Amino acid sequence: MKRVVSVYLPTWPTDRLRVRARSSKERHERSGSGSALEADEPPGTPFVVASTGAQRVITAVDVAAHRLGLHRGIPLAHARAMVPDLTVADADPDADAEGLHRLALWALRYSPMVAVDPPDGLWIDITGASHLMGGERPLLDDLIRRLAAMGVTARAAIAGTPGAANALARFGHRPVSVIDDGLEAVSALPVAALRLGSEMTVELRRLGFETVGDLEATPRAPLAHRFGTLPGRRLDQVFGRVAEPIVPVVPVETVQARRSLVEPISTAEALQAVIGALVQDLCGQLEQQGLGARTLDLLWHRVDGTVQAIRVGTAKPVRAAPHLTRLLVERIDSVDPGFGIELAILTATLAEQLSAEEVGRLVAGETDPGTFDEVATIAGLVDVLGNRIGHDRVFRCAPVESDVPERSVTRIPALAPPVPAGWPSKWPRPGRLLTPPEPIETMALMPDHPPMAFTWRGVRRLIKRADGPERIHGEWWRRDREMAAARDYYAVEDHTGERFWLYRSWEGSPDTGPMRWFIHGLFG
Repeated sequence: MKRVVSVYLPTWPTDRLRVRARSSKERHERSGSGSALEADEPPGTPFVVASTGAQRVITAVDVAAHRLGLHRGIPLAHARAMVPDLTVADADPDADAEGLHRLALWALRYSPMVAVDPPDGLWIDITGASHLMGGERPLLDDLIRRLAAMGVTARAAIAGTPGAANALARFGHRPVSVIDDGLEAVSALPVAALRLGSEMTVELRRLGFETVGDLEATPRAPLAHRFGTLPGRRLDQVFGRVAEPIVPVVPVETVQARRSLVEPISTAEALQAVIGALVQDLCGQLEQQGLGARTLDLLWHRVDGTVQAIRVGTAKPVRAAPHLTRLLVERIDSVDPGFGIELAILTATLAEQLSAEEVGRLVAGETDPGTFDEVATIAGLVDVLGNRIGHDRVFRCAPVESDVPERSVTRIPALAPPVPAGWPSKWPRPGRLLTPPEPIETMALMPDHPPMAFTWRGVRRLIKRADGPERIHGEWWRRDREMAAARDYYAVEDHTGERFWLYRSWEGSPDTGPMRWFIHGLFG
């Protein structure tokens, strides 16, 4: 099922100028575009962009100016009378379009199919790619969070068609929404959500058409006679009856291979053959430039003008053709060839330096072939699993220098280099930590004896053996409340042979302070 993200940037011209001013301040430089916005303006200062010429009109406002009643279309003189301390910059549509294109290139981290939706939006086709970010909602949350960190205000929606996603992002009630079946949600939106232009929208509302649903219920013939084919085409695009192709942006400096096919292809065998040829060409280019692929995007251009996309990633730079071919072939089942595919383009969207040092050592006999093959096998397995379930879900644990157990471990990429820190060797640590620790009921002799029995998740367990206590104090330099906090840990074994990691938490004196028991881990 097709899934499209529409990103709406309601204050893009003002956000772009503020980001540029902040960057100029960080580089101790002044921008040469003639903008009246100063880098040291406080964030709450009302800021607008106005057209040039004798009669200047506001073309964009930021959030602060909008709250003061300013909006697009009003004369600048009127706006200055309403807000005397208003900051004004000259409109630069070309710079806005260039910045939007750069933002689309940045958004390629989420999908190989990113298109500009001028003048203030993006489309991202995430069909078959959302699992790499943990799902659709985590992808949207990450996108909005990164844009907010840049200083860009954004709304976003995911729907089954570009038109529906565009309408929900601009006119939906929520700033971030994920719609599985957007028919009812879109039907309740105003007619302006159909991208018909201001004049046609005003005329339709004058005739009593307030919502998309009102227009959808109207016979097409009278509608087309008065307004032409545009309203009907927009309705068909929104509800998925007619395809609305998006033209993806392509980075200028990328390694790319393409195949134009004499006859359209649609079988899995033919697609595999094309993938093999494309990968061979791409790997040859990567070898010439001393690069290895980290992210590959394969675009299938169908005869009906639509594009199907496949994205795969690797844990390390790779230019081994068999391995890359296998990763791409595993994703063939997500491709709908339709009436046939006439063009295939394979792009190394992300490539990193990859020298021939390892191969040279192997040939010279300096590296154990068994070890070399083992590392290559693990890397291949990590790539396969990462493309199936998401690279963020394939990881290994590494130690962190901290006495507090839950702070002493972190997740790192599966093939990351070894870290110098290590876990304490004097006391054993369980293979699984519970996050957070779970409270238990215990029967124990105070103050320094291990419990005789404990109840966890409704099951009472008798303790046969115990080792401890291992006292761990709080890290007072992190929080003041940890200055008087400590834990006494015990490794215990119950009557069935299962082993657990329990601790007694206390504050102040271990004899008089409040105490509670928790289970923090399970031994293998």
